[in-house]
Order: sequence, then C-alpha cells, then structure tokens
Amino acid sequence: MFELVLLGLSVGILSGFFGVGGGTISIPLLLWLGYDTKVAIGISVVQMVFSSIYGSYLNNKKGTLDLQMVTFIGLGGFSGALLSGFITSMLSPRALELLFLSFAIFALVRLFMKTHQHSVEKKLHPFALVFIGFGIGAISMTIGVGGSILLVPILVGFLHVELKKAISAGLFFVVFSSVSGLISHTLKGHIDYESGIVIGVASLVGVYIGIHLKDKVDTKLQRKMLVAFYLSIVLYLAQRIFF
Repeated sequence: MFELVLLGLSVGILSGFFGVGGGTISIPLLLWLGYDTKVAIGISVVQMVFSSIYGSYLNNKKGTLDLQMVTFIGLGGFSGALLSGFITSMLSPRALELLFLSFAIFALVRLFMKTHQHSVEKKLHPFALVFIGFGIGAISMTIGVGGSILLVPILVGFLHVELKKAISAGLFFVVFSSVSGLISHTLKGHIDYESGIVIGVASLVGVYIGIHLKDKVDTKLQRKMLVAFYLSIVLYLAQRIFF
C-alpha cells in the first residue's frame, strides 16, 4: 500500500509538471514492482482518469485551456480509445513492452528536437481534429499512455499553438482517452481497480503540486529532468526485454 501511494504521488507530480497523463511514468514502475504488463496498463488507465480530470480543472482555472479546440480532438480520442482494450488483448506482453519501448524512445528523441513557436495559430476543420484524436487515442491507450506526448508536438509544430496552451490541451485530451480506455480495458478484464484507485487518489495530491511547480521551475532544468527520466525508462525496458 505504501509503495502504491508513493508511486501515485510521484506520478501525479510529474503528470502535472510535464503535462502528461502519467502512463509513461507509472507503467515502468508497476512492471518493476512485479505487475503483469496488461494489468499495469489497466492500472495506469485508472490513474490517468484521476490525474487528467483534476489537472485539467486546475489548468482551466489558470486560463490556459482552449476547450473548443481540444473538445473535437478529445471526441476523436474517445472513439479511438474504445478500440484499445481489444488491441491490447490481441498482443503479447512482449509485443506491448516493445511498443512501449518504441514510444519511450520517440518521446526521448522528441526532447532533442527544437520546437519552433509561431505567432499565428492555424485552424483546422473539426473533422480533421476528430481524425487526429482518433488515431492518437487508439495508439496511446493500447499501451496505457494518455497520448499527450504525441498531441503536444502536433499542436505546437503543425497548428502553431503556444506551448503552455498545448500542454494544457494535451492533459485535457487525456480525460477523453483515459475514460474511454477505462471502458475498453474493463470489458477485457485488464483493470485492477483496488491498486488503480489507490494510485489515482494519491496522484491528485501530486498533480496539485506539479501544476504549481510548472511555472516556477526553469525551462532548461525541466527539460533536463525529463530527458533523464525517459532515458532511465528506455534503459530499464531495453534491459527487461533483451537481457
């Protein structure tokens, strides 16, 4: 119980601080604690429901959330994530870990790519936004991550959305994808609700701390911390899969 509370607190802080759903953080730690891959994915989905809803509420109070834009993307994410439990069931634990490793490597590489911000934000047709959300929701929830690590670079790099606004949108997207993923993974029996709720409730405290720290920490230090974290995930998963 103590380990799960500590894990939830840590996941919540990093989720609020970096604007991610928390799956990239919680799943490697759950695997390290001895959970089965599919159960770890299910627990991660439960935790993301808690942290994303509360985090989005705090971001909305701060005025950094564009509800209209992200709602269309979120509806697509909800639809795509409904497929996630079925896709997960068809893949072996090793295949899921390889997929997660690929995702972690992508996230790490992305941190070394320069993000150029533009003054004029692009507007897409609502159907295009739904389509983007559908693809991200299906892919991300299959391995138990919220999808913001994919959505944020799309919003900033292609739609020229301001970075802090994009981070808030990414966390709000996780509300849609995680609730839908919870339904899908429940139907497939992947959810350990007891562990998931303990981690989820503990993560609320962490999210509050993380969001308030977000605007106070130097951006360069924030990036270095995230690089170190993803590098440790990649090394751990590579060791687990290949050695």
